[in-house]
Amino acid sequence: MTFHTFHCPKQTGEVGEQKRTGVWNDLSCSSGQNFALNMSKGDSIWDLAIETVHQQEKDGKDGQQENRPAEESSVLLMGSKTSGKTSIILRFLDRDEAAKPTTALEFTFGRRARNNLAKDVVNIWELGGGTFLSRLVDTAINVNSVRQLAVILVLDLSRPDDLWVTMETLLKQARAAADKSIAELDKLQPGVKQALRKKAWEKYDEHPDKDMVDPFPVPLVIVGGKYDVFQDFDSEKRKIICKTLRFVAHNYGASLLFFSLKMKQLIDRGRVMNNHLSFGAAAPQLKSMQLEHNKPIYIPAGADAFQQIGPPPLPEGNVGTMSARNPVELWKQAFTGHFPQVSAVPTVQDDPAKDPQYAESSIDAMRQQKDEELERYRKNAERKSREIARMRDGLKM
Repeated sequence: MTFHTFHCPKQTGEVGEQKRTGVWNDLSCSSGQNFALNMSKGDSIWDLAIETVHQQEKDGKDGQQENRPAEESSVLLMGSKTSGKTSIILRFLDRDEAAKPTTALEFTFGRRARNNLAKDVVNIWELGGGTFLSRLVDTAINVNSVRQLAVILVLDLSRPDDLWVTMETLLKQARAAADKSIAELDKLQPGVKQALRKKAWEKYDEHPDKDMVDPFPVPLVIVGGKYDVFQDFDSEKRKIICKTLRFVAHNYGASLLFFSLKMKQLIDRGRVMNNHLSFGAAAPQLKSMQLEHNKPIYIPAGADAFQQIGPPPLPEGNVGTMSARNPVELWKQAFTGHFPQVSAVPTVQDDPAKDPQYAESSIDAMRQQKDEELERYRKNAERKSREIARMRDGLKM
């Protein structure tokens, strides 16, 4: 009989393409360790298997959790360009590779094995290009995914002049897609809309701000990326940005956390949050909550309060000139007064067909040939057009 080497699976999830070393790898870490230990006592493999199953049945609530059938969820990451979305995914999937620029909408997945050998799957969508292709969120947010969907909005803290317009555009598009999908699903499965609404509001059942918030229809996490750069900002600027993000996150019922690839504590916290959204594991501990603007913020959904956040940071001299129809609009005017936003007009992106990471010699050669044929056609068309123009001029004379 052939025995496979035991490997303790990591809690963060596993890349879909990875191969397992054997069936015993799908046992929990503790069960696998007991298995390896008891092998030295001379017990048969069947005795050990029975003992392992009995131990799992004694785990009570945890055992019941592990005996659930395999589940499938979806996570959509969107946000500022070069804010670290791809790196967050790679760290979560434990893939040791360099992040590459994301073109349009990219897909990957992760799996997590449980004690009963069932494997939970998370479908991971990443929207690239900032707000340029925001309508592509409709691909990830649909009738099939919306019931088990979570959204992660990653914002570049080092670029406050692009922060509000990115946040506003993407949240608006994602919310419209979610509302539409939920309405369509409710026609097929009556009661879904009410169930999702109840889930979104449950954290505010006894909250003093219950009548003033507008929770997102699906779980939402706002991530402030590049904290290592942001921490060197002027203290007053950091305070304005932090207060604004706290308001937006609390208003939409979202969790808020800061992230940096250069700080292990923040990487670990981001991985735990991803594991929570993807596989229903525990969220980062409430005791690690951080509200201070001079430290990396972490605030779970529903744990903040408008009274704690304070009033919007209105620029001096503008208090009497601002008019807003709602609190969100007032905070927008206050924030953009300090950090005027760059134009929201989309710019043409580089041709992805010329990106070296997508190079394929046979296809690229054919593409070059077609480009040359098109250029010859264009020149011939221009020459004929000039000849016709000269003939017309000759006839008029």
